[in-house]
Amino acid sequence: MDWRAFHGHGTDRGEAFYGTALEYGQFLWIEGKVARAILCLDRAMGADLRGDEAVLASWPMPYAALAWVLAHTPDAVFTGNPRVHFQHFADRMNAPRRAQRQARAWACWALTRRVRPDLPGDPRHHVEEPSSARILTALEQHGLAGEAAQWQQLLQGCSERRAP
Repeated sequence: MDWRAFHGHGTDRGEAFYGTALEYGQFLWIEGKVARAILCLDRAMGADLRGDEAVLASWPMPYAALAWVLAHTPDAVFTGNPRVHFQHFADRMNAPRRAQRQARAWACWALTRRVRPDLPGDPRHHVEEPSSARILTALEQHGLAGEAAQWQQLLQGCSERRAP
């Protein structure tokens, strides 16, 4: 599997695209390409879903997958800095569905901070970092039904990564 898996979707970013992003992310994780796997989870978060798609019954928004990957990646494996990635991504978000995608990027940023507090932010990127309450409100307003509660429960339940 490679990046061409996305080409069959054209400009459609719906259910099939979401499934491909998750599948390709899993493939990259198995291949040890963790930074790229995280980017696939990020792409899945940007899918244009209504909330009633069949794939979501088995594979909800991949917040738990992101937290798991961050917690289980060995130190020697390249991840980039997901905290900085999500910080920049959220602050520079554009259309389509800007508010929804921005809320999800900040939600991923908050999970990254919780699981990997050792990763520094970007001190040169001056942005107002939202509180968990503000992220929750944005997910409630712009996310799928139940997405905000899913994220909040995960954020409260996950803990800092232990050194592998």
